[in-house]
Amino acid sequence: MKKRCGWVKLSNPTYVTYHDQEWGRPIFTDARHVEYLLLETFQAGLSWETILNKRDVFRHAFFQFNPLQIAKATIKDVERWMQMPGMIKHRGKLLAAIQNANVFLTIQQTFGSFHNYLTQFTGTNVIHHHPQTLKDLPSQDSVSVAISQDLKKRGMNYIGPTIVYAHLQAIGIIDDHLEDCFVKSEIATKS
Repeated sequence: MKKRCGWVKLSNPTYVTYHDQEWGRPIFTDARHVEYLLLETFQAGLSWETILNKRDVFRHAFFQFNPLQIAKATIKDVERWMQMPGMIKHRGKLLAAIQNANVFLTIQQTFGSFHNYLTQFTGTNVIHHHPQTLKDLPSQDSVSVAISQDLKKRGMNYIGPTIVYAHLQAIGIIDDHLEDCFVKSEIATKS
C-alpha cells in the first residue's frame, strides 16, 4: 500500500485521487489557478473534503472556471447560484468569486499570466519543505502573507494568507508532502 500524507481521508476516493494526482504537482496554467483559487476561497471555514466533493457543482455554476465568464456574472447569477443544489450558499463568497475573477483578469493582463505574478514573490523554483508529521505543516508563511496583502490591495476578497498558502501548496510552488509520502519522491525526481 502506498504511503500518503496523513490528512488524506482514505475512505474517500475523490480525496485520494486529488492527493495522488493533483495536490502539490506543479501547474502553470491560469485555468487551473482560477479553479483552485475559487475553490480555496470557498473552503474558508469548511473542510477541503467538502469542497472537493462539490467540485462538479462549482464547475457547472462557474462556467467551467472560465474567469472571463465569472467576471461578467451578475446579481442574477448570484441568485441562481444561491438556489443550486449542492452549492455553498454564502452570498459574500459568491460575490467575491465575481470580484476576484475581475482582479485575476487584471493581474493576467499586467503580468502576462497569474503564474508570472506569483513568481515575483516565490521565484521560479519549487519551495521544498521536509515535514515529518502533520504538526510540521504551517498554515501560512511570509510569502503567503505578502501575496495575500497584495491581492487584497488589488481588490480580491476571502484571500487571506492561509488561503494563499493552500493555493501555493495545491499548485506545487510549495511542496509540503510529508517525507514518507510516495508523491514526495515523484515530485523530487521531476524537479
